[in-house]
Amino acid sequence: MTETLARIALVGDRSAHVVSHTRVPALLEALAVRERLLLDAYWIPTEEAGEPGAVDGFDAVWVVPGSPYRSEAGVLAAIRTAREGGIPFLGTCAGFQHALLEFARHVCGLTDAAHAENEPSAKEPLIAPLACSLVGHEGVVVVEPDSLAQSVTGAERTVERYFCAYGPVRHLDTLRAHGLRFSGRDEDGGVRVAELPGHPFFLASLFQPELSGDRSRPHPMITAWARAAVEHAGRRG
Repeated sequence: MTETLARIALVGDRSAHVVSHTRVPALLEALAVRERLLLDAYWIPTEEAGEPGAVDGFDAVWVVPGSPYRSEAGVLAAIRTAREGGIPFLGTCAGFQHALLEFARHVCGLTDAAHAENEPSAKEPLIAPLACSLVGHEGVVVVEPDSLAQSVTGAERTVERYFCAYGPVRHLDTLRAHGLRFSGRDEDGGVRVAELPGHPFFLASLFQPELSGDRSRPHPMITAWARAAVEHAGRRG
């Protein structure tokens, strides 16, 4: 049993009306009981996430669902800190969308990249309404071989739950050319998982792994992220 305590930042505007938020405490408890992964969780509102040093010193960052966030800038700042600082990162649903947005702006130089939910008047948003909303849907995700996503899930196909209406529609080739890997797609080829090779742990999904199961068995993506957090804490300690 590990005795290393990892400090994790849950970035999002916590609400009892967001189902994924209500499930997180039970998932963290299950990780402690089943996996012996000890996580000291701090919820960081998006308006505070943009302050200098807001997520410095944490062993992992999870940008949780719940958009539109009160502060897009705060979310992007937290993601950038995790990406540049080698802090284990997980982004789900809107966290996935904003991970792509942060990468587009700060790595690819697409400074006008936008999220249509935040900027409805954007002419060519990176993230836009999906042709078919995925709110309340389940779907197959095809996972690329030899990817972090496959090593985490242990499968080449998985069925996942969604609660979103937005997704990436433009500039994907540019993001890929600058190093972002799209390692999971739906059966029609739509991007559903992204990761960053060379980073200790950087994984984001349009689906919500926190909605999987009955909360007593955390999704493999969440478990892997928690393990990365404990490993980061051990190195820091």
